[in-house]
Amino acid sequence: MSGNKTMPTRESVATFLGAVTPDRRREDAQALDALFREVTGFVPQMWGPSIIGYGAYDYVYDSGRSGRFLATGFSPRKAHLVLYIMPGYDEANPILARLGKHRTGKSCLYINRLADVDRGVLAELIRHGLDRLESYWPVHPI
Repeated sequence: MSGNKTMPTRESVATFLGAVTPDRRREDAQALDALFREVTGFVPQMWGPSIIGYGAYDYVYDSGRSGRFLATGFSPRKAHLVLYIMPGYDEANPILARLGKHRTGKSCLYINRLADVDRGVLAELIRHGLDRLESYWPVHPI
C-alpha cells in the first residue's frame, strides 16, 4: 500500500502566507489563518507545498490502510481559496445554505473571495467539521 502523498512539512506557514499573490489573495489567506487558529485552537503546519493544516487525526480503515492527515485547513490557490473540511459536507447543508457564494467537492469548499461568505457561518462550518471528524477519529495537535 502506498502512503499519503500529502504529508506535514517543516516549512514556515508565515513565509508561505507572505509569498501568496496577488495581494487580495494573501490578505484573504491571512484572515483565514486567523479564523482557523481561533476556531481550532491549533497552531498551523504546512502539509505538502501549499496546504495549511490545523490539527491532525490518525486513522485505520477496514482495509488495513492507516495514516495521519490534517484535521482541517485551507490552501490559497490561484483560482480559489480551497478549504478542507473533514470528513465532508454531507451533514452540513443547513450551514452551507447560510454561508454565501461557494461550491463544494467531497471534502473541499471553494470560495472565490473571503468577502463572498459570512465569516461567522464559516467558523461554524469549521467547528462542525472538526466535531464530526472527532466522532470518527480523535483530533489532536501535530
